[in-house]
Amino acid sequence: MTTPDSEQSRPEERLERAVRAAEQALIEYEIAVETFRVEVENFSRLHHQRLGPMYARLEELDAQIAEARAARTGAPEDRRRAEELRSRLLPMPEVEELFHGWMDGQGLFPEAAAMLTEQPVQPPQRVRPSDEARRLYRDLARKAHPDLAQQEEERRRRDEFITRVNAAYARGDEAELRDLAEEWAAGPAPKEAGPSRAEELYARLEWLAGRKEMLTALQRELEDSAIGSLLRLAPDDPDRLLEDIAEKLLGDVAAREDELSALAGQS
Repeated sequence: MTTPDSEQSRPEERLERAVRAAEQALIEYEIAVETFRVEVENFSRLHHQRLGPMYARLEELDAQIAEARAARTGAPEDRRRAEELRSRLLPMPEVEELFHGWMDGQGLFPEAAAMLTEQPVQPPQRVRPSDEARRLYRDLARKAHPDLAQQEEERRRRDEFITRVNAAYARGDEAELRDLAEEWAAGPAPKEAGPSRAEELYARLEWLAGRKEMLTALQRELEDSAIGSLLRLAPDDPDRLLEDIAEKLLGDVAAREDELSALAGQS
């Protein structure tokens, strides 16, 4: 026979189960979003190192072609177009500080110079977490995630720890992740959350829903970005995608150089 107390406890028990399920679902979603964010960041770095110089070469050739055409025709519209393209290539104030010596005296990255002269290309430095690093990261995120904390002090401790976990994962530092796993295992065990009142559980569910909306917006922003859209074209083999784009850009460079040579021959 059920008592009034047991009848009253059932709604809270159901709410507690719903909160736990929502917490776990949110953590898994955060892991997926953070993993994709790291992939986008790494692919963006690789894309910039590998293809950025080739885009710069194409822009320079476009400016030279426009200048050669303007010199040949003398048309005001051709001169305006040449000046516009050349102005885009003028360095911004202190822009050299952004490159930290990546470019040589001719304004080309070493990788670009090698590509354009058909020399062997040194692969750009890459950061892609290994399978073991991914496993360690996911395991730590599931165990130490701040969303599992019920008290502010415990949340702060987890926030600080997860910040270190995220930084190690972004670097692909498997050894550091392993050390962090040992550190967490040796630390104080998280306290079990005591019974919560129904209004607190409803507030918790509302917070989790808001967090999910924020992550959904972040994921959409990543997917809709130029790099994210490229990465989604070949998520399992982004290196091959870069090679295909680089091959097309090399063809574009060759075509521009032929066009420039033809214009120079006409002058």
